Amino acid sequence: MEISFKRVLFMFLFIFLLLGFGEGKVLLKKDFYRSTCPHVEKIVRQVVTTKMSQTFITVPGTLHLFFHDCFVTGCDASVLIFSPNNDAEKDAPDNLSLAGDGFDTVIKAKHAIESQCPGIVSCADILAIAARDVVTLTGGPNWEVELGRRDGLISKASLVAGNLPQPNFNLAQLTKLFAKHNLSQTDMIALSGAHTLGFSHCDRISDRLYPLTETDPTLNQSYAQQLMQQCPKNADPRIAVQMDPVTPQTFDNMYYKNLIQRMGMFKSDDVLFSDPDSNPTVMSFAAKPGDFAVAFVAGMRKLGRVGVKTGKQGEVRRDCSAFNS
Repeated sequence: MEISFKRVLFMFLFIFLLLGFGEGKVLLKKDFYRSTCPHVEKIVRQVVTTKMSQTFITVPGTLHLFFHDCFVTGCDASVLIFSPNNDAEKDAPDNLSLAGDGFDTVIKAKHAIESQCPGIVSCADILAIAARDVVTLTGGPNWEVELGRRDGLISKASLVAGNLPQPNFNLAQLTKLFAKHNLSQTDMIALSGAHTLGFSHCDRISDRLYPLTETDPTLNQSYAQQLMQQCPKNADPRIAVQMDPVTPQTFDNMYYKNLIQRMGMFKSDDVLFSDPDSNPTVMSFAAKPGDFAVAFVAGMRKLGRVGVKTGKQGEVRRDCSAFNS
């Protein structure tokens, strides 16, 4: 009886791994399309390069899209789905700030790939490759992207609330949210460095600039005045401002240097410097750009494994904005 039980347990574990349950780490690999679509990364890089030449918003838009996709139901391109009823993931309040140029980049890359490798490459993988490319093409590190994700079959606005970091989060809240996805506090601080290429809409920082009493005293006052000029009181919420006022179009470690000067746009940025638990990491990344680059790549690889669908899970969409059936 004992031997039979062990055999059953072994078979169950084997099937569990074979089907790629959990985060699908087993089936993701760097050369996943080597025989089926060998030029996929070259095609995506060409589309990203062209799109960047048209508008720089492509860069933060694509990175932002990747983060938001992975944090809600995993890295499965569910954020790309369009719903005529405005109830898909992209329609949730926290996702209304996502730039259209990020969506357009993935859709154009998908179209280019379908002309050469129809029905092979998932939208989720295209987004992961494009997110890497916008970092590399703006001076950041390069890395091999693990591939083999499949596209999700669910996209609901109701699933977004509570699953994305908020501008007013403290360190404990940020750390807890990232830990849900097997991302450490160091991963969180490193991935926050993507804000060196980021932008925000004025309504996301109005509480720091125009509170009931005085402008947030923890915010560098010269920087606060600069933000007030860009985001006057009751400004159009569609107005966007760059999060790195020094090198906004270069992927570097300036984000951390800005934090030291109390020039973090969000409270959730500033807390990385002000909290003694995270301050040493911020100081290290500010002083050692190489260490930041290594930590960022490690964080992106771990982020790219979150909740992925592999094997027979999900599907490979023909159109990134719509389920196949």
